[in-house]
This record gives sequence, structure tokens and C-alpha cells, in this order.
Amino acid sequence: MEQAPATPPPPRLLDEVRRQIRIRHYAYSTERTYIYWTKFFVRFHRLRHPREMGAVEVEAFLSYLATDRKVSASTQNQAKAALLFLYKAVLGIDLPWLQEVVSAQGSRRLPVVLTRQEVKTLLEALHGTSWLIASLLYGTGMRVIEGLRLRVKDLDLERREIVVREGKGGKDRITMVPENLVLPLRDQLLRAKRLHDRDLEEGFGAVSLPTALAAKYASAPKSWGWQYVFPSVTRCPDPRTGEIVRHHFYPGSVQRALREAARQARLAKPVHPHLLRHSFATHLLQDGYDIRTVQELLGHADVSTTMVYTHVLNKGGRAVRSPLDAI
Repeated sequence: MEQAPATPPPPRLLDEVRRQIRIRHYAYSTERTYIYWTKFFVRFHRLRHPREMGAVEVEAFLSYLATDRKVSASTQNQAKAALLFLYKAVLGIDLPWLQEVVSAQGSRRLPVVLTRQEVKTLLEALHGTSWLIASLLYGTGMRVIEGLRLRVKDLDLERREIVVREGKGGKDRITMVPENLVLPLRDQLLRAKRLHDRDLEEGFGAVSLPTALAAKYASAPKSWGWQYVFPSVTRCPDPRTGEIVRHHFYPGSVQRALREAARQARLAKPVHPHLLRHSFATHLLQDGYDIRTVQELLGHADVSTTMVYTHVLNKGGRAVRSPLDAI
């Protein structure tokens, strides 16, 4: 008598979290974040399976983050989003109470902005690839990860255009190429091409592609157009496939270079890559550009997000003149 085939064991929790994330084509950074909070949640409750837990355990975990760990409101809400995904998408458990768990309210702070002279001083303290990346972020308003993920095919120096792919919210948009960066970007492309050619000679030359493009277009991962404009100096395994690829320049390297440049320039303001995006938007508004134009360049879904920059202009959002100045 033939034995019935053995029932395969159920997938491990974290493996199923990864599978559900990849089915939805979420970014790898989202995958890492959700895995982190899932592990943290399970360990916090002494390795109990989430199926055995409910509202009390989730609220206790979120309260612990706020009161004991003193995390920011955005971090607490990030943890809540990960748990929402865990229960709804992975475990298939509809828990209305989780939607009702109060989210932490973050304080609305005005962005720190550099003056034009401060930007000039900061850029003068940078060199090489770090200078070019920082200049591109300030000159285009791109987020740091958008600039680092820029592919060769999306940089059009003849038309002075950059297509920003899958920005925040998964949307594409177009921004300009600053005239002052056309020649430095041409040189950067030449350096990246030499590096890519050497990789191909050594039997490598592939990059990670979004979603399932690598399966659909077998030659795309090694094609020149899909390479990063700012490639990493080293090759490493793709975290999802294990294939040896060349990723883009590391964000942490940009952050460290900016901190060191700010120290050398003796800037009192806290300097980070996103500060260049804030400065880009503010300086455009100071130059009289329409707020809708700035909204489109930044990729904001709502103009109210862009409006925050009107509060940091030299003359205020409505160019109001203080009565004291009329005396």
C-alpha cells in the first residue's frame, strides 16, 4: 500500500514575512525593517508565536517602545505598521483592534535650511564622488537614496533631465540636471563604464533589478543602461538572490562625508543629506518659482507638504514685512 505524501511543514514565520513582502514588490529596506520589528516583537514576549497574542501584547509592546526605549513617534508608528502587516498579510488574521491602537503623534517641526553661502562652504569642503553626489542632491532636490539609485539610462545629459524612478510612494518624476554638473557627470559616467567593463571581463557586471525584470530580460542585469551612475567600490552578494553584484554607493558614506565637511566648514547646523533637499526647495521659492513647480520637482503628493518651506523663507511665507521695519 502506497504511503500518502508527507504534508510539507508550514513555512517559518520570518520566511513567510519575506515571501509576502516580495510578492508585493516592497523595497528591500522595508523588508529589513518589517523583519526587525517582527523579531523584536516575538523576543519581547519571550518567543511566543504572534498567533497566541492579541491587543494586550501589541499595546504593551508599543508602550514599551515609547516609555522605556523612548523612541520617536515615527519609529513607534513604523513598528505598528510592521505588526499590521504581520497579522493581516502574513497570518491572515483580521484584527480590527490593531487599527484602533492609537498612533503616536509626531511633533511638526520646521525643516532646518542652509543659506546659499553655507551650501557653498559645505560643498567646497567635499571632494570626489561625495562632492558630486552632494551637489546633485542640492541641485535637483532628490532624496539621497533616489540619487544613489540613479541608473545610467535615466540620466539624459543632452536634454538636461533626470528621471527619478520609484520615488516615495512608488511614483516616477522628472527633475533637471544642473548645468554646472554636466561635465562632472560625464566624467562620472566614464569612470562607472570603466568599472563595469572590468567587471564584465572578470565574469561579473550584474546589478540588482527591481521586481521581476531580471527574469523577464535575462541580459538586463549586465547591460550598461541598468548600471548605477554611482557604483559601489566593491562587489557583494545580492541580499535576495545571493548573486554577486555591484550595488550603488553606500548612503552611510555620504552621511559621514557631509558630517566631516560640516565640521571642517564650522557649520553650527546639523548637516545630513536631506538638508540639501530642504535647501533646494527653499532657495527655489526664494527665487520666485511657483510652489506647484517646486512640488512637482520634489515629488510631493500634496502641496501642503511643500508649503512647509514657505515658513523658512527670509521674508516669511506671505512676504509679510514686520511693522518694526517701517518705523
